[in-house]
Amino acid sequence: MPKKAKPAGNGKDEGAVPCKQVKVEVAAGLSALNFDSPSSLFESLISPIKTETFFKEFWEQKPLLIQRDDPTLAKYYQSLFKLTDLKSLCCQGLYYGRDVNVCRCISGKKKILNKDGKAHFLQLRKDFDQKRATIQFHQPQRFKDELWRIQEKLECYFGSLVGSNVYITPAGSQGLPPHYDDVEVFILQLEGEKHWRLYPPTVTMAREYSVEPEARIGAPTHDFVLKTGDLLYFPRGTIHQADTPSGLAHSTHVTISTYQNNSWGDFLLDSISGLVFDTAKEDVELRTGIPPQLLMVETPAVTTRKLSGFLRTLADRLEGTKELLSSDMKKDFVMHRLPPYYVGDGTELLAPGGKLPRLDSTVRLQFKDHIVLTVGPDQDQSDEAQQKMVYVYHSLKNRRETHMMGKEEETETHGLRFPLSHVAALKQIWNSSAVSVKNLKLATDEEKESLVLSLWTECLIQVV
Repeated sequence: MPKKAKPAGNGKDEGAVPCKQVKVEVAAGLSALNFDSPSSLFESLISPIKTETFFKEFWEQKPLLIQRDDPTLAKYYQSLFKLTDLKSLCCQGLYYGRDVNVCRCISGKKKILNKDGKAHFLQLRKDFDQKRATIQFHQPQRFKDELWRIQEKLECYFGSLVGSNVYITPAGSQGLPPHYDDVEVFILQLEGEKHWRLYPPTVTMAREYSVEPEARIGAPTHDFVLKTGDLLYFPRGTIHQADTPSGLAHSTHVTISTYQNNSWGDFLLDSISGLVFDTAKEDVELRTGIPPQLLMVETPAVTTRKLSGFLRTLADRLEGTKELLSSDMKKDFVMHRLPPYYVGDGTELLAPGGKLPRLDSTVRLQFKDHIVLTVGPDQDQSDEAQQKMVYVYHSLKNRRETHMMGKEEETETHGLRFPLSHVAALKQIWNSSAVSVKNLKLATDEEKESLVLSLWTECLIQVV
């Protein structure tokens, strides 16, 4: 049963603001995390805090510390990534910079101690033991199945990319200087203990990473030690630093992060281009040319008033718009996210199976959390002739090995496109537990069969 919450901290700083702290004891034998659904996974991850409470009181607002007295959960956390795992992982071909960084915080600055080329376990261990260096492992979900399983579910839950880094730090050492990130952060303590200090943001809802000098950040608002099985959350922009206490074993923690460039501002930028595109088709004023030399001078007041008028026109049109044209965000999310978690080589998942859908079949959607339905212009036509199309993007064929790896990531979008006349039938499939093919809202039986066959070929539906 959950114990009563008490303030975090070690009593050294009387001015520290207590971080929300929860002590948890879980009966032995229960599952460490609940993978039944994305929401159940997240709920079990932050247990005993309720999801509604988390988003109302903490998300994007303030840190949350959950300290647990749970040997079962601690053992599970230890299984996610251990220092000793590096030996077998190095045999798979790790490279400095791409896969691992070796670093240490010295006099408030991050010192990179990487070698060139391939990383070898004996050299990593030597730097770890002799130079007291931190080993930072990039995106371990590419190699560790259980992290893939967790992060895939979290991507379904948040509708945003979820990355991770593992930090292994020897006793009496610190890897990174005080800094803040542009992501929402969940820390899982996997091995040993880590001493954390948090400071108020200098930039609320930060959109970039930045190192902050000690002289600028003042006294910490939160000061505590994470132990194996504990979880810490803090919003983007929260200044933080962490060190492994002296005299103890090394510390290993994984930082799971999300919501990078996932704000209302980002969504507005993504949506407004399609809104302008549609409005300009009907509003001749938007298609008239700008004054000569406008791009060569400071923007005059008359131009500002003109743009303000256009924005009011767009706002009025937006009120009555049912289908927003998303230009990039939906597509980028599906293109770069993890594929569904599976055991084995995934052959059964990635190949169509079961009965071929016919007109008299009943079908249902599968992998709904890995599919997005969006409307956009036909990219194969010129601007003048462009018509709207319905796009069905999915991540079933994405490569886990390149997840969150920048230039190495997916460059191919997996999915289908259909004429706008198919949108009602697609929504039937999306919004029903099962639907009869012959009842799909399409003009001809041929269109109905063609639609479901296309979806079945991409493993997006099954016959029931």
